[in-house]
Amino acid sequence: MRAPMATRAMNLCSILGVFHHRSSTRCNSLGFVHPDLRLRSGNLRLSFIGGDQTRMHQSLVDLVMEESQLQRTRPRASSKTGSTSVKDAPAEKGEKKTLQKGMLLEFEKDSKKLVLAVAHRPDGKKNWMVYDQNGFMSSIRPQQIRYIVPDIEILEYSDIADFAKKADEILDPPILECAWLEVLEENQWVTVEDIAQIIYGDTGPLECYCTYVLLSRDDIYFDTIKTRDSVVYEPRPTDKVDEVLKRKMIEEVSKKELEDFVQTLISAKALPHGSKPAKSTWLVEANVRERIEALAAYATDNCKSEEQRKIARNILNAMRMSTTSTAAVGLLMDIGYFPIHVNLDVLKYNIRTEHSYKSLLAAEQVLGRTTDPDEHIRTDLTSLKVYAIDVDEADELDDALSATRLSDGRIKVWIHVADPASWVEPFGTLDKEALHRGTSVYVPTDTFSMFPEKLALEKMSLRQGELCRAVSVSVVLNNDGRIMEYAVENSTIEPTYMLTYESATELLYLKLEEEEDLQLLSEAASLRYKWRHYHGAIDISMPEARIKVSDPDNPEPTISLYVEEHDNTARRLVSEMMILCNEVIAEFGSSNNIPLPYRGQPQSNISDFSVFDNLPAGPARSVAYLRVMRAAEFNFRAPLSHDTLGVNGYVQFTSPIRRYVDLLAHFQVKAFLRGRVLPFSAGELEGRTFIANMHMKVARRLQSTSLKYWQLEYLMRRPKDKTYRALILRFIKDRTAILLLLEVALQATCEVSEGSGVGDQIKVIVKIVHPRKDFLDLEEV
Repeated sequence: MRAPMATRAMNLCSILGVFHHRSSTRCNSLGFVHPDLRLRSGNLRLSFIGGDQTRMHQSLVDLVMEESQLQRTRPRASSKTGSTSVKDAPAEKGEKKTLQKGMLLEFEKDSKKLVLAVAHRPDGKKNWMVYDQNGFMSSIRPQQIRYIVPDIEILEYSDIADFAKKADEILDPPILECAWLEVLEENQWVTVEDIAQIIYGDTGPLECYCTYVLLSRDDIYFDTIKTRDSVVYEPRPTDKVDEVLKRKMIEEVSKKELEDFVQTLISAKALPHGSKPAKSTWLVEANVRERIEALAAYATDNCKSEEQRKIARNILNAMRMSTTSTAAVGLLMDIGYFPIHVNLDVLKYNIRTEHSYKSLLAAEQVLGRTTDPDEHIRTDLTSLKVYAIDVDEADELDDALSATRLSDGRIKVWIHVADPASWVEPFGTLDKEALHRGTSVYVPTDTFSMFPEKLALEKMSLRQGELCRAVSVSVVLNNDGRIMEYAVENSTIEPTYMLTYESATELLYLKLEEEEDLQLLSEAASLRYKWRHYHGAIDISMPEARIKVSDPDNPEPTISLYVEEHDNTARRLVSEMMILCNEVIAEFGSSNNIPLPYRGQPQSNISDFSVFDNLPAGPARSVAYLRVMRAAEFNFRAPLSHDTLGVNGYVQFTSPIRRYVDLLAHFQVKAFLRGRVLPFSAGELEGRTFIANMHMKVARRLQSTSLKYWQLEYLMRRPKDKTYRALILRFIKDRTAILLLLEVALQATCEVSEGSGVGDQIKVIVKIVHPRKDFLDLEEV
């Protein structure tokens, strides 16, 4: 039998000190003080929460006597409401009740919402029709019923509201701890009625329902034990409760930190663009840094754990935003953590934008070195006029050209390639860094070089008017463009001119007598072009957009765009000389049994490309070729035929400062020229080429998406009614075609009018453009 909590002062409040020592310590420390349990200057005032009695006990003797009297006179609780030890708990304890008309119950409605209702009538074999307090009738399944209030019959649904109001008035969650303390001492399973008796001193409908509500919301003090026919509650051990309380305290601290963080975000959003907090300020405090980094990782789909993903979602929820990566990006832009034109792919693909301290230290050591390991075998070619031709924005210049006419009328050309392998050793720190970068990465807003910038520009690159180390490939061409002689040697050169493609083309057009060597290079390139195409080469060149953004962090950046045509005379000259050099290196490697990354491209699935002759020459035909071409292949022991280029062998060799596979070829060739053991076997070359090409693919993807973003930004800033020339490349379906916008070298889809065909030019306007969403909508005019 159990007395009400208010009168069981000997056990609950522990007049002998237990209450103050245990319960009060725990409750008070957390702010859980029941308003109707107060100790006052020697008098103990105890209120019956569930009744209308209030007694003032003047002495401990009175209280104990009343407790004894109550125990003698109160009827003992039945097995339904009584207290039983864990081992001897009867099956009927906490038994479920059979639903009848007029019974009050709580059931789970849509979205886990709990609703009080009164049973009206059965609905089929198992379901019941019920009225909720708003008068709405529902059919519910037995599984939806959470609790049936005992010993009460509701005749009108309007009475439910009165019952709920009374329940709210006496609900007091902190008092559940005191009930737990008493039950814990007796190590018992208990029912709702048991705990109602402890808390309220009564097991009436209202008290039982309130107790059920307290228990259903409780996740600290009791474990719910459900069987087929009953629900009972077991007090958790003290250590488990302490653990839960500790966790809740941590959660409360985290919740407060989240609220503070959200307020900081809101404040930062409200600031004008130029006044946003610097990125570094978000990384000072550990808890702020954890949240901002979680948001950044979520924005780029790079979360390291589910916990980091959860942190980001909680922030977005707290900001009343959708839990998408796009929303996270927008938020980080709004607070200034991401620049307005942030390149998300740099973050998403983990592009190495900075060199490690170890690499920078190694680079500094190289910069201080003056010795040349190839000095004794380096040929002096400083007497040659040397032309370095590249795009205007090029920093890493790794190739240059020379030419002369021999006495027999044939042309001899030199392709001078920068010599980073004289500065970097295989397996060293700089080599390892370059391998895991694979390539230099060029985007309109930045360059992420394969080698530390200072080393690449000051020691490795070819520089006008300075003595530079190079590996020079000299070739004597027959009058039909065939290779008659070649040589590969270490050299010293002194570049005479640094030219852009445009300035080199202009010089060629002027045909200046003093620039006869440049004219010879152009003549040699023409011979080689004819020779290759005679042997099956196909032209797959496409116009390319060159974009430079000078102030990308500005909401209104300056975008410089020009389109580079591949039929440009100087560009074709350089391209032919590079192909020639790479063909010679393949022949050199094959003749000397040097394992190299030999690259080839087999015949396409269409044996005769004349089927494309009906297409106009240029981009439309190039696109058709590209669609049927097979993927490139590698062999590391012998050359492969490169049918697209019309050559019997090919090794990428001309860009060793910015492409790791070229550097591998340099390591091998340089070791052979020195008469040393080759650093890499064919198998080792294959492994390194595979790693480098993985990074190359990522870099190409990054460069492509970055370029397109800024092409769309460029279009977005043009006048709305501006018309653009567009070339129809091919049709996808019906009249939907892929176009090439000639002014920006951008491909896009558009519906075109009847009668238009592949290769035709049309005019279009831009209807909608959204760079961040990669969306462009064109309309023919």
